[in-house]
Amino acid sequence: MLYLYLDESGDLGFDFVNKKPSKYFTICVMVIDGIEENRRMSKFIKKTIYRRIGDQDGIELKGSNTSIAIKKYFYELCCKIDFKVFAITLNKKRVYERLTEDKERVYNFIARNVIDKIPIKEGVDRINLVVDKSKSKPEITDFNEYIMRAIKGRIDPGVPLDIEHHLSHENKCIQAVDLFCWGIFRKYEKKDEEWFKIYHKKVRYESLYLSHK
Repeated sequence: MLYLYLDESGDLGFDFVNKKPSKYFTICVMVIDGIEENRRMSKFIKKTIYRRIGDQDGIELKGSNTSIAIKKYFYELCCKIDFKVFAITLNKKRVYERLTEDKERVYNFIARNVIDKIPIKEGVDRINLVVDKSKSKPEITDFNEYIMRAIKGRIDPGVPLDIEHHLSHENKCIQAVDLFCWGIFRKYEKKDEEWFKIYHKKVRYESLYLSHK
């Protein structure tokens, strides 16, 4: 079983005159190979919350509000897991104006480009893509159809492919990818690489789309 967890950091607002959107937008996919490794990642999120925050209902690990000390503790637990990180960060100020009104198209395009960078080895028996739930039902349908076509073109027709959309409190591994995604986003948005440098060896692909002139 190959698990793919997808999350984003930043926003897709493009009104830089009247509002204060993020300058960049990052989509990140964490890839975990194997059921047992997936269980371990989930377990280590739970363990980090319990030991460093407290066993409270509704508590999550979030890249934006989790201290660097807690992030380091989590990575010390999970660093031996067989997982990899793939990400693309969009330089929003260089997006064509006509596309700024079609945010879902931009999102889906970046997501597909990240997934295209993930090698899918022969012999994989099932692929499970879990996405942080933030879309409406029509948007979920469009996303699923678009990504299904992209992945199915690369795998054996007999390999089952599931796409699920979960809230982060429902899936601990979504919380893990949120931490890694935020680190990459922060690298561009604030020129802050403190957290990114801790886990950078797990990053297999990371690039800036529409880089600066």
